[in-house]
Amino acid sequence: MSAKSVSIGICGLGTVGSGTFNVLRENAALIAARAGVSVQVTHVGARRDNADCDLSGIRVSRDIFQVADDPQVTILVELIGGTMTARELVERAIRAGKHVVTANKALIAEHGNALFALANAHGVEVRYEAAIAGGVPIVKALREGLAGNRIEWLAGIINGTANFILTEMRDKGRDFADVLVEAQALGYAEADPSFDVEGTDAAHKLVILASLAFGMPLQFESVYTEGITRLEPQDVAYARELGYSIKHLGIAKQNGAGVELRVHPTLIPHRRLLANVDGVKNAILVEGDAVGPTLYYGAGAGSRPTASAVVADLIDLARATAFNDVRGLPSLGIERSELRDLPIVDMENVDTPWYLRMEAEDRPGVLSRVASLFSDQGISIEALIQKAPVYGETLVSVIVLTNRARQGNVDAAVGEIERLDCITGKVVRIRVEELDG
Repeated sequence: MSAKSVSIGICGLGTVGSGTFNVLRENAALIAARAGVSVQVTHVGARRDNADCDLSGIRVSRDIFQVADDPQVTILVELIGGTMTARELVERAIRAGKHVVTANKALIAEHGNALFALANAHGVEVRYEAAIAGGVPIVKALREGLAGNRIEWLAGIINGTANFILTEMRDKGRDFADVLVEAQALGYAEADPSFDVEGTDAAHKLVILASLAFGMPLQFESVYTEGITRLEPQDVAYARELGYSIKHLGIAKQNGAGVELRVHPTLIPHRRLLANVDGVKNAILVEGDAVGPTLYYGAGAGSRPTASAVVADLIDLARATAFNDVRGLPSLGIERSELRDLPIVDMENVDTPWYLRMEAEDRPGVLSRVASLFSDQGISIEALIQKAPVYGETLVSVIVLTNRARQGNVDAAVGEIERLDCITGKVVRIRVEELDG
């Protein structure tokens, strides 16, 4: 006989915690119908109350570990953020026989291998749909909808702050620093924005996606990570002139030699769907061998969009728990003993087309010397453009678009170009992705 209700404990009543609490309350009847059982919040752990949440009739603890120890709680929802305390809380809940739902991408990316092993040993589940792209159900898509596919690659705009900044730079010609201040004022970026603009947040999400897509252990330390702080308005403008948008992408790809795991600014042709994902939205493009390319788009953060993903995991677990069928849940694919230990491809061996910009003296022979150095490295040039000189200036911008080239060869060519007496400063380098199916 199934239980009449499943008891939920929520730890953290911040933006996502309050959203989750209220969605569970507002949609209680709908959730019960879909879960086949009543889903009730019975215990909340939070340092302080949230005026947006009516906690009457609910046990409230200032010590969040009391939620993990509460024998009445079946599923613990971890929404406190961070990694140290969150890991201790989740481990304690698992050892107490509770399932866990979390939106904590850093926790999963950095400690997920150990947490999944512990959960498996205790016969419980850890679910994290909300950890990757807010309300976008990408985990379910990879785990269930695309289960019959071999995933070839995926590429995603998975940090809304970076995407907002790049959208403003492209559409309004603004400087990075200027847009960052606005992003902070709007609440899109933290007081210390480095987690977002340096790519760490996107790297956390990418490694989880790659683990799901390729059946490999989580390897956060292996992700190549490059942020957007060095991008200049002129490169955003030149990219647009050439028919591209610059987006900050997380890319995971199987290429025969292993798996590429990389986060960096990327030129994408305007005609691609990802190039038209703007503002704080997230989107992930996935290429499966059977289905071809599929795109998942939506709000990547925020109280209610993220709560939507948390509640979806709760419904799955509540249904399975009530009917004693937790092992019947679709596997997450990353806690299994048969994980593949796939090699990570060194960045110097990654092949992509390239956009390069250099500042050169406006005199004869410069372009031929630059082209010759690319040729020496076996790099084919698709376009070589010299911009018109500004009146009174002695330097001009030279733009190079290459065909596919190994990064090691590009590094060697650029090193030689920067030593030319006719080139001033460093060469700007941005990878290009066609994102063809």
